[in-house]
Amino acid sequence: MAHEQHRYPVEVVWTGNRGTGTRAYQGYGREHEVRIAGKPVIAGSSDAAFRGDGSKHNPEDMLVASLSTCHMLWYLHLAADAGVVVTSYVDNAEGLLVIDAKGGRFTEAVLRPEVTITADSDAARAEAAHEAAHHACFIAKSVNFPVRCEPRIVVASV
Repeated sequence: MAHEQHRYPVEVVWTGNRGTGTRAYQGYGREHEVRIAGKPVIAGSSDAAFRGDGSKHNPEDMLVASLSTCHMLWYLHLAADAGVVVTSYVDNAEGLLVIDAKGGRFTEAVLRPEVTITADSDAARAEAAHEAAHHACFIAKSVNFPVRCEPRIVVASV
């Protein structure tokens, strides 16, 4: 099999200089923009717990969102391949960040997708596609903490 590589260039621009740069820890903003050619700019900051703007996306949000969306996209692909017709997919994912004497790190993420399938779809195949999606997800395979999936399959009534 040929070796493939895909690069993902991202420009991050700090926009939080309030006139004195980083002269004082409390004196600068954590605001920034994530810029990717041809796509809308993402307004970011640090979490409000870390002196950021809680109304903007933070790196922790985006990490959990990346895990969730990667799983979803693989799941939809594998469900379609298995003949499972998905009509709705909603994930209430959550990541756990622990801060201790060693610093901060994610210790786990839990995906909780609720998937609705048609009445003529096989619920066992729908369930199995989650396990396969977990092992296929590029993002989940790249992090150094466990990513659990607690799916709920709903079979639509006829």
